Amino acid sequence: MRELITKSFLEIFAQEPILAFAPGRINLIGEHTDYQEGFVFPAAVAQGIWFAIQKNKSNSTRIHSLDFNEDFVFDVKSFSPRKGHWANYIMGIVSQFKQAGYEVEGFDMVFGGNIPVGSGLSSSAALSVGVGTAISGLFNFNIPKKSLALYAQKSEQLYEGLNCGIMDPYASAFGKADHALLLDCRTNTHEEIPITLGQYSLLLVNTKVKHKLADSAYNKRRSACEESVEILSQKFPEIKTLRDFSEKDLPKVKSILPRELFSKAKHVILEDLRVHQAGESLRHGELVKFGELMKASHESLSKDYEVSCAELDFLAEESWKKSYVLGSRMMGGGFGGCTINLLETERIPEFKRSVSTSYLQAFNIEPEFIEVKPSDGARIVK
Repeated sequence: MRELITKSFLEIFAQEPILAFAPGRINLIGEHTDYQEGFVFPAAVAQGIWFAIQKNKSNSTRIHSLDFNEDFVFDVKSFSPRKGHWANYIMGIVSQFKQAGYEVEGFDMVFGGNIPVGSGLSSSAALSVGVGTAISGLFNFNIPKKSLALYAQKSEQLYEGLNCGIMDPYASAFGKADHALLLDCRTNTHEEIPITLGQYSLLLVNTKVKHKLADSAYNKRRSACEESVEILSQKFPEIKTLRDFSEKDLPKVKSILPRELFSKAKHVILEDLRVHQAGESLRHGELVKFGELMKASHESLSKDYEVSCAELDFLAEESWKKSYVLGSRMMGGGFGGCTINLLETERIPEFKRSVSTSYLQAFNIEPEFIEVKPSDGARIVK
């Protein structure tokens, strides 16, 4: 991909580029906790997006997307979002930089990646963070990683209308090989946790579905959490989000909230706890314990938070039946996307054959398998 990006840039723009890379991400555990200022446990992966960039001594910015085989041109002095267009991610970052006082001039760019479409590896965050990294490197802005992550988050919110959290761009910016990031979404600070998997590997299984419920259900769950906080704050005025409750507070929370709100609050409170337990498990190489936490997370997301679906539940349950799989759970917002699995490396071919056969019989869909490994974050390559 690196060679292809460089070759394309030379052919289109006839000058030597600077290269940058930004990775996608996985989340080991900690779903639907970020918007309650909770804890998540992501890692950058080897799959990502490459960028070739160079100044062009004008106000015009010329972009070529290899993935879409499409060109886009805009004036850095005057531009606005184009509904549903990939160029919004680039214009959004330029807009954020300009608002922060950075003098962005015209540039040429070619980009393309190897993140599977619809895999839940967050290609949008990789695109935003990668563009920011490339521009910062090109113009010697030396923008700190945390600022890049925050600019990427704000860019998606304003230019794509996505009310996204900090996890995806943060993981893409701060990723470290063989480590996961135990990220506090209130303070936007993290702890690097080493991951030593030994004879085990991480494997994603893509359901190849995305149910229409996804967006509306996400908004409903978010509203349920906010409503719960509003009700609970009348009794506990010191709390700001569900993150401020611990497991021992659950009986009090249960006595106050209506049943349908309590199950959602319970998930967030216990999922935050599971993130910390998972960090301890991996820190001490307790992979069996980590696998148990993955299973508990899935069951909570499916039964309490109700964001799973038949396909995700099927894949998780099929994995739990296999002695060589330590853990499996849905990853991401839900209603489709991937499961993440921790399993013996040498049994991966057997796992793929078994799951492919059973999933195809159940849903008439061929699943996709994606091997992932915690990797380094966004960077200038050349």
